[in-house]
Amino acid sequence: MSQRVSDEVVAMAMGELRSVHSSGRHGETLPYVHKVGSPPKQSLFQEIKHSVNETFFSDNPLKEFKDQTIQRKFVLGLRAVFPIFDWARGYNLKAFRSDFISGLTIASLCIPQDIAYAKLANLDPQYGLYTSFVAPLVYAFMGSSRDIAIGPVAVVSLLLGTMLSDEIKDYHSHEYLRLAFTATFFAGITQMALGVLRLGFLIDFLSHAAIVGFMAGAAITIALQQLKGLLGIKNFTKKTDIVSVMDSVWSSVHHGWNWQTIVIGVSFLAFLLITKYIAKRKKKLFWVAAIAPMTCVILSTLFVYITRADKKGVSIVKHIKKGVNPASASEIFFSGKYLSAGARIGVVAGMVALTEAVAIGRTFAAMKDYSLDGNKEMVALGTMNIIGSLTSCYVATGSFSRSAVNYMAGCKTAVSNIVMALVVLLTLLVITPLFKYTPNAVLASIIIAAVLGLIDIQAVILLWKIDKFDFLACMGAFFGVIFKSVEIGLLIAVAISFAKILLQVTRPRTAVLGKLPGTSVYRNIQQYPNATQVPGMLIIRVDSAIYFSNSNYIKERILRWLTDEDTRRTGSELPEIHYLVVEMSPVTDIDTSGIHSLEELYKSLHKRDVQLVLANPGPIVMEKLHASNLTDLVGEHKIFLSVADAVATFGTKGAES
Repeated sequence: MSQRVSDEVVAMAMGELRSVHSSGRHGETLPYVHKVGSPPKQSLFQEIKHSVNETFFSDNPLKEFKDQTIQRKFVLGLRAVFPIFDWARGYNLKAFRSDFISGLTIASLCIPQDIAYAKLANLDPQYGLYTSFVAPLVYAFMGSSRDIAIGPVAVVSLLLGTMLSDEIKDYHSHEYLRLAFTATFFAGITQMALGVLRLGFLIDFLSHAAIVGFMAGAAITIALQQLKGLLGIKNFTKKTDIVSVMDSVWSSVHHGWNWQTIVIGVSFLAFLLITKYIAKRKKKLFWVAAIAPMTCVILSTLFVYITRADKKGVSIVKHIKKGVNPASASEIFFSGKYLSAGARIGVVAGMVALTEAVAIGRTFAAMKDYSLDGNKEMVALGTMNIIGSLTSCYVATGSFSRSAVNYMAGCKTAVSNIVMALVVLLTLLVITPLFKYTPNAVLASIIIAAVLGLIDIQAVILLWKIDKFDFLACMGAFFGVIFKSVEIGLLIAVAISFAKILLQVTRPRTAVLGKLPGTSVYRNIQQYPNATQVPGMLIIRVDSAIYFSNSNYIKERILRWLTDEDTRRTGSELPEIHYLVVEMSPVTDIDTSGIHSLEELYKSLHKRDVQLVLANPGPIVMEKLHASNLTDLVGEHKIFLSVADAVATFGTKGAES
């Protein structure tokens, strides 16, 4: 078939349009057709500089230092590293009163939780308290969140305990404790490195769906682990999967359960759940749920002491070491066979802790409408854990339950963390002997009540409604945790998150466009069924950048669209397709493979006597089209600013052909 419209005729038509000449056939004035502009040519250095700035310094962190004296730069640098020097200038007694009340409130919540969470990590109770003394103090000076409450958390404690016990089975040994400090040190190094190198965007690769599933699975795993303390079982499996745990529970039902322990545990668990329900229904009564764990500890300790229930098989804490954190720098493995294990565990625990802390910080920053610097947060959390590893602490991060209480108690600044830390210090110096008779069943009930809040059923339902692939990622992480282990669940979560990214990159969406009646707007004909297709033309939008990973798929998909449309139009009133318009406004970039695919597409279309037309390529794409001489192959007169311009030029010709 001979080519319907020669390039010379097209060029003349373009000239007529740009001169705003009237159409002789219709007697109407056609709109002015703008030529697609090319961006100014940049040197290689400028391109690299722009890419680096957008990737690592998009927030322009050094803008405040511009045109400042050396002394002023030093002060600004000090404030950047230690935000406390910035907000402390306007601090007043009113703010302190709010922070003091908030600090006391979260301290009453954190002390029993710290004792319980340390057991999840297979550590003695005092290490949980040590962590809630040093870590919040460091964060208060370096963190930028006003609301986050720092300390041990359930998920990280379980993760740490599971991975450490995989390396050293005897968690009562001194090597186990040393490995915990080593892992904490490397967790801090990982977090600080991500902040200093401004690589915080890496944690965004763990999707929200995967986090929801991982947290829910971890919550159920943690709750099942607490059946040992809640039921008074002495011989309990060290595995964390649901099958092993339930087998251990039911195998000891006739001779291993202690009814006194069950009564204590279930009674206080019911009390905790009731107080959480009251606090959820009436926000002003949040303090009821906040002080409930400490109330449980006090009442249960008195009950066991008075009745001497420990003589009847009720397991108790027995001893919490009194005093301030001892130094532990000499305990960290900087060499030997456990160095690599400590580094590996630290990286995993550090990333999980970082993800949780940043998510919590962003949530409350959005609620109070202030900005949170993610990279500064990473440096603060990393420094906090490095110092913690040198002072007998294990991995600390932001706790959602404590942060929520801190927020509802009316905290104004990070001083609430300082108040909490001082209360914990007082506890370590004076009060720890009083916890001797605290039953482990109550600690188990405190953990169960706390982790139930990590199961977000509404979020799972929303995932199912919005995106089935996200729901699959959520369920994959969830079942991986409860049926195998926390590490496997985390691995599945990361794998599915990356699989989703790869699927979206390698299989981008394309759409056939039609004109909305009465407008010059072209939209997806599936979304707008009343949109009409242009006779003799097929308009396709590519909804992604064109890279080596998807370029061949995009080319093949466009050709399939063309084949399908040709088949559909054969038996209809619409004429054959002679122009294929590729709408490129969503195409943010294109690489060499993408250019080759467009060349191949042009040649394939040419064999079918169909002309390729491009609409609205962006500046980066246009620059690369010129550099590759693809504009000469396609023709400058076939590259338009909009689909409407392309249709105005070729639409009538396609119909006539």
